[in-house]
Amino acid sequence: MYGSTMLDHLSIQCADTDASSRFYDAVLVPLGGERAMDFGTVIGYGVSGRPTFWIGPLDGGTPNREVHVAFAAGDRAGVRAFFNAARAAGAEVLHEPRVWPEYHPNYFGAFVRDPDGNNVEAVCHLPEA
Repeated sequence: MYGSTMLDHLSIQCADTDASSRFYDAVLVPLGGERAMDFGTVIGYGVSGRPTFWIGPLDGGTPNREVHVAFAAGDRAGVRAFFNAARAAGAEVLHEPRVWPEYHPNYFGAFVRDPDGNNVEAVCHLPEA
């Protein structure tokens, strides 16, 4: 149930793509993600060379509104590694890794802010191995 996805890809705009790319370069590696495509100021991240998450420059005249992005982790260790990488990158901590039973009994997630203030999460839906 939790292994499939409805989205094909998602793109967010960033005030400073260099700062955001450094952040996502660090926090997506523990989840198996990598830069899949790089067009300078537009960068696609994914698994196995398929970009599913994109960042690019803020091109509208108004500031971004906060978005929430949750990345799948294969296990709870991946959530913890994401969190540690985010904290090492200077991310604001919203919620340390823990079980969120209000979502379901095995929902294990950690939440941080990216350089643009977005709420970025790593989540695992499996019990502790």
